Amino acid sequence: MRQCASLTYTSAKLCKSRHPTAIVYIETRFICGDMFGCVVVGVGMAGRVRIRDLLAPLPSSAAEIFTLKGLVSRRPLEEQQGVQQIPLEEVLSRSDIQVAFLCTENASHEDYIRRFLEAGKHVCVEYPMALSYTAAADLWDRAQQKGLVLHEEHIELLTPDFKQLKKDIAGKQLEEGSLHFTGGPLKSGFGFLSFSGIARLTWLVDLFGELSVKAASMVEEPERKHTKMTVHLLTKDQKPLTWTEERAEGLSRGKRIHLRFSTCTVTELPAGVQEPVGIFMQDMVLFGSKLQGTVPPEQLQAERSRILHCFKLAEDIRRLCQDTTA
Repeated sequence: MRQCASLTYTSAKLCKSRHPTAIVYIETRFICGDMFGCVVVGVGMAGRVRIRDLLAPLPSSAAEIFTLKGLVSRRPLEEQQGVQQIPLEEVLSRSDIQVAFLCTENASHEDYIRRFLEAGKHVCVEYPMALSYTAAADLWDRAQQKGLVLHEEHIELLTPDFKQLKKDIAGKQLEEGSLHFTGGPLKSGFGFLSFSGIARLTWLVDLFGELSVKAASMVEEPERKHTKMTVHLLTKDQKPLTWTEERAEGLSRGKRIHLRFSTCTVTELPAGVQEPVGIFMQDMVLFGSKLQGTVPPEQLQAERSRILHCFKLAEDIRRLCQDTTA
């Protein structure tokens, strides 16, 4: 059994005062004894990957701190990879379960997070954690007030093609760019396109820094199950970026980019080097590191700022699209 001394987890909290950018650092003490008992909520594709990784964590990594106690689903299920189903109310009351991995549809994330935080559980949730900026900010505050870790998964930043693209364009001066995402129709419960597609916003913000929304519009053709959102963004240097999110029957999932810099133009995603550790496992290691208190406070604050900035952009985009279609 692994034993270690108590660790101090320091997190940054935005003050609700006359100085909205002021930061107060709060400390929550975690006792790193043996393991964190956990459950997976939702057994779709992502949930099954989480179960697989929890049962075979990366050796000698922070992913080893989790012990899978069971799974939660709204429908009765047989064993999944040898893991038994547990009723939600039992999970919320059990002291040997300290962590929840949420892999459900977007519309249910906020309610699940609130229930687990109120029960004193740490949460790892797929993006987006909520379907509004206000709700996301409130969930961060609730987690920090309770000394709990709320981790929003962003595996799109861990893919080999994104990592390679970020390296390739480092130090280059952007003049203009576009990102066009395509995919099949979304089922109900995924939210407005700027929230269901917030991974693309996160992608652009991580590459080019804080953005502002200049204009946004939406075209919908229900008979074709076709939806197309076009967003015009500006960098801090007032360079234009266009984000298009398009979904329809028969559209293959993919990204097309066109990034013009002062010295070159990038029109294809680089292949990147395939890593031996999968992106969900990489995310689990990061989450485990947060629970162990080994992630630097400045990294935690930068992550929170990026996530809430993307939520604010998604909110602005939804408002503009609804204004133009009203």
